[in-house]
Amino acid sequence: MILVFGGTTEGRKVVAVCDEAAKPYYYATKGNLQKVETAHAIHITGAMDAEQMMQYCREKDIKLIVDAAHPFAEVLHQNIASAAETLNIPVLRFERNYPEHEDNILWFDSYDQAIHYLEKNKIDNLLALTGVNTIAKLKPYWQTHHCWFRILDRDDSREIAEREGFPSDKLLYYIQGEDDTVLFDQLKPQAIITKESGESGGFNDKSDAARRLGIPLLAVKRPALSPSFISVFGENGLRKQIERLLPDFFELKTGYTTGTCATAATKAALIALLTNEKQPEVSITLPNGEWVHIPIFSTTINDGEASSIVVKDAGDDPDVTNGQEIVSTVSLNKNHKGVRFLQGKGVGVITLPGLDSAIGEPSINKTPRMMMKREIYKVFRHHQDRLPNESLKNGVDVTISVPNGEVLALKTFNPKLGIVGGISIIGTSGIVKPFSSEAFVSSIRREMMVTKALGCERVILNSGAKSERFVKGLYPDLPSQAFIHYGNFIGETIKIAAELEFSYVTMGIMIGKAVKLAEGSLDTHSKKVVMNKEFLAGLALRSGCTLEITDEIQNITMARQLWNIIPESGNNFFKILIEECLKVCSPLLPKGELEILLIDEDGKVRSSESYS
Repeated sequence: MILVFGGTTEGRKVVAVCDEAAKPYYYATKGNLQKVETAHAIHITGAMDAEQMMQYCREKDIKLIVDAAHPFAEVLHQNIASAAETLNIPVLRFERNYPEHEDNILWFDSYDQAIHYLEKNKIDNLLALTGVNTIAKLKPYWQTHHCWFRILDRDDSREIAEREGFPSDKLLYYIQGEDDTVLFDQLKPQAIITKESGESGGFNDKSDAARRLGIPLLAVKRPALSPSFISVFGENGLRKQIERLLPDFFELKTGYTTGTCATAATKAALIALLTNEKQPEVSITLPNGEWVHIPIFSTTINDGEASSIVVKDAGDDPDVTNGQEIVSTVSLNKNHKGVRFLQGKGVGVITLPGLDSAIGEPSINKTPRMMMKREIYKVFRHHQDRLPNESLKNGVDVTISVPNGEVLALKTFNPKLGIVGGISIIGTSGIVKPFSSEAFVSSIRREMMVTKALGCERVILNSGAKSERFVKGLYPDLPSQAFIHYGNFIGETIKIAAELEFSYVTMGIMIGKAVKLAEGSLDTHSKKVVMNKEFLAGLALRSGCTLEITDEIQNITMARQLWNIIPESGNNFFKILIEECLKVCSPLLPKGELEILLIDEDGKVRSSESYS
């Protein structure tokens, strides 16, 4: 069982991750005010000291603690550390994003240090944005100086201020969405004090407003956490750590795209090249801004270049590249500026138009290229003070290789896309979620981009090779790239066709998927939806079938049995079935013309017009 300490923005994010498991866990907050929408959490309230926490963990058989509480909840963090150490329970600390310590902000390790600075510099008009629980910490200052305190407009906050004896006429109340600049300009304090609350605590807004008005900003650093805590910096990083520490909590494990692996390998290789230091792991930024830590399998440094390897972890996604080595070799090149991507062994080269890289380029998609460039620039910025100026003027050559890529590519769509010689480095989110089938949907998009680039106005969608074989005869003049397999992802595929503005979309479908689609299921995977015999019996009655036929429908086990049960004449069952499919799908293609072809086991193709 997992125990989460929340009550913050980060706590809500942890809940969203844990709810994906569809299993119970505990979510603890100090009071009832920190409400959170949750499907599976058992919400508990009330502060616990270390002894109470240990007792609770024993009673509930807690195997993992997630600390997502406020960074300045020092006593809570200490109690968690004490209880976890005694019971040998791992702790994940779900961290906020914190901006770098800017030179124009005055940083202090404690409130006592900040008070000493205020007294020494004779600051007699202070605006405190450190929260109601710090009124006591700043009491030696505000008892003898003019001080405003901004707090939450809540009874419990007012009670704390009154208990400490802080004058009520010096209280200000936080207003959601209020521009800090207006308040700061109105009060004109000599200084403002805040705490290192991170992005979700509005730290950047406060510092930006103070800077614009030229008001000195004092910031108290967040307290240090136990070194035994394992820090994670986003939802994906949290899930990966839960998967590692509690393997049975999630039924399926997430993974990383080849683009993420290539990015991590590139960053590790560049650091090694510039510093001669090998990294056991690197942190990289995903497209959504989240940091993740990726282990580096090995790094070699040669004359003028460095290579690093990341072993692809696809989680439980059925990915042909799972467990494969993704290699990045980095070198500096004085003959060009910027970043140049080169084709290594096992990475394909593009030979057809329509993809997001030019013909002749290595098949590295736009998002992985962006991710690698971002990390390269970050490395140069971080090490610029220790690098010779000449190094900063050089371009960077990045060669991505997948040693077994040529063989793996034969199991992918690459040959059909005109990508020869290996696999593609892909990924739009950086993360592969099982059954989201990001890789499959991504390949559909890339195939359709090629179709569009070849000038085709019509795209032919099929569930697989069998239906494609039957439909191809109807469109002998279309190139092979115009025929796309949608698998189970009918809705996603039609949406992509709409985004790419195809004028005509033809979809071939076998009856097993058609009966699910007609009822409204745009994802027809057998684990997502099953055949509804009551729905089919209702269609049969609408179409003019006899009661005997509807009774037979109740006994079928496979949808293809409908071909034998329902007679060719005397009803319009299959016509209505196609029309119901069109009703479900047509709204997804508002500016195009959609045709649905129903295919029987013998390869006979029917449209709704066939039954007119």
